[in-house]
Amino acid sequence: MNVQVNQNERLIRPSDPAIRYTGRIDNSNPDAPFLIYVCSQVEFRVTGHVLRVFIENIHSFYENRLGVIINGVESAVLLESGAQVIDLSDRMTDGENHVLLFKRQDCCHALVLHGFAVAEDAELLPLPPRPKRRMEVYGDSVSAGEVSEAEFACGQVDPEGHNGRYSNGYLSYSWQTARLLGAELHDIATGGMALEDGTGYFYSPDYIGMLSSWDKINYYPPFGAKTDWDFSRYTPHVVVTAIGQNDANPVNFMAQNYDCDASKHWRSAYAGWIRAIRAKYPHAQIILTTTILGHDAAWDRAIDEVCRELSQTDGRVHHFLYSKNGCGTPGHIRGSEAAGMAKELAGFIETLPDAWED
Repeated sequence: MNVQVNQNERLIRPSDPAIRYTGRIDNSNPDAPFLIYVCSQVEFRVTGHVLRVFIENIHSFYENRLGVIINGVESAVLLESGAQVIDLSDRMTDGENHVLLFKRQDCCHALVLHGFAVAEDAELLPLPPRPKRRMEVYGDSVSAGEVSEAEFACGQVDPEGHNGRYSNGYLSYSWQTARLLGAELHDIATGGMALEDGTGYFYSPDYIGMLSSWDKINYYPPFGAKTDWDFSRYTPHVVVTAIGQNDANPVNFMAQNYDCDASKHWRSAYAGWIRAIRAKYPHAQIILTTTILGHDAAWDRAIDEVCRELSQTDGRVHHFLYSKNGCGTPGHIRGSEAAGMAKELAGFIETLPDAWED
């Protein structure tokens, strides 16, 4: 991308040490970080009323919007496909500004950041320390906050033709839970995700599952080759696994016959995944759950069986059910509904002994 600043401006590179990144982000090129996961964040403090963002939007589907929180005021900017310059100066003050840019959506698009234009005399100021608490969520569209802004459709199916315009990871139960707990968040969530390849709804008709993507940065074929995540870069105290709702597609085998070979295989594969997470994070509290989105209770029964099996030798694996688990709504979870989920989940996490010990 051709990055040029105006007269009386200066360029802040993405690699500037005053800029903080949060989320599973590829910064192998520190001056062109690649953001694919929802809730990935770029944060800094700067003086002056000038702020233009040099960014590339790698569009796949849906409308794509950049999440913006400047001085506590949240907004969104509709993105075009390709390289562009976003002027946020009208949201800035002449004094100190706290800027948080975030990815509102999942891999329906990816972002490459190329820098910021600020006033020539602008100062980058230090940020407060990172939260001491760390969370990671693995999930599907509910964990990603898909269609969460459609408050007019609480308890209802999604509005027809929403095309991504109501999706906002900031309102997801994942990020709301993290904010209630004062925790940093990595949100490894993708709409349509199930456990295994060949099931769920993600990347139809060649469905990609969590087992082949949970340890990746890029896992989406349209964006190029898969790239592995370096787990040493982030160690959460609490891990939430919210998978098991989309797995009923194309066949709801767990509900049809809990003891069939396919059901037994799924439970074994799910247990193997939790063991793999444990191998990465030996001391984390791992919470197995689904959400309040409508689904057959057989899937929660399966998760409970796995949890009981694992907890015989691992006391830091837990099964959590919401008060409206599996029956809260036929559509995606709206922000207010996610707030209720977050309150319940945060309350449960706070009951766990030594949850936040390194």
